[in-house]
Amino acid sequence: MNKIEQSPHGFEEQLLTDLTAHVVRRAEMVSAARPVGRRTRFLRGWRLAGAFGLAVALTVGGLAVQTMRVGNQPPPTASASEILRMAADAARQQPELTARPDQYVFTEVLATTREKPDSGPYTTVRTQIWQSAGGVAHTQARYRPETDPNGWSELKVLRPNDPADPDKELDVFPSPAYHGDLPTDPDELLQYLREHPVDLHLPEAADEQAVYGGESMPYTTARSMLDGYVPPRALAALFELLAREPGAVVISGDVVDAAGRHGVAIRMPGVIGGNEDFIFDRDTHVYLGIRGSVVRNGKESLQSAAALLRVAIVDRPGQLP
Repeated sequence: MNKIEQSPHGFEEQLLTDLTAHVVRRAEMVSAARPVGRRTRFLRGWRLAGAFGLAVALTVGGLAVQTMRVGNQPPPTASASEILRMAADAARQQPELTARPDQYVFTEVLATTREKPDSGPYTTVRTQIWQSAGGVAHTQARYRPETDPNGWSELKVLRPNDPADPDKELDVFPSPAYHGDLPTDPDELLQYLREHPVDLHLPEAADEQAVYGGESMPYTTARSMLDGYVPPRALAALFELLAREPGAVVISGDVVDAAGRHGVAIRMPGVIGGNEDFIFDRDTHVYLGIRGSVVRNGKESLQSAAALLRVAIVDRPGQLP
């Protein structure tokens, strides 16, 4: 059984302080809100792509989950691999959705993020995203601040950024968001992912052979698929495959996501300049979302937070299930 990782000294305490201040500000803003027309606010760097928060091209940037201790609840006793296998069992029980290539995968998330990676106040935004099931159209999304129920933005087309010029968007379609052709056996899935890596849109100077041929690339691709829709049996195989990835650990303490759901966090390996944690329901082990933190001068701080609220198949951008 893997040793449970302890959070850096003072990390959770500072997160709790930041989150408490954010909640107080949010409550004050709600009580003072007035219906003064539509307001639009787009999160800087909010992009869609390869792994519900993974730092790859087309990524929905800044997804994460707030962490704080609740009472004296004990830490999880299962290892990361055991939790991922229980998540696989939970995935098999989910109803299966089907989609045509011309349809869209609809997801709704509640996300909290900062303007800067390690400073500034948190802002909470509800986001609705429409991804092309067959990868034949651009992703579209709309947003509204949680403090403004009438503040939905207009639909916005999301494109990946050019790695060589972050202010430049690439006019390329994303990968299909509906992963209906994935193998349901973990060994076969591993081979499939080796042969079909997610497009990271690397800069020209990057060593593509070293990146795409690396041992960690299949796991990166597997995590990227959680941005879209993976059918239950294939999702189970995906979690079973991730259970084999060396280096994942369980984070001590209770986790509460942006929607108030309690979970357990698994810290995934291989992230540079910060950490990425997957969140699973503490009781059912259903996948809830992801959190990301950054490390600056040896200090870790939460960058952003999100909760996956619902997933559905629809016919067009803007349509709700």
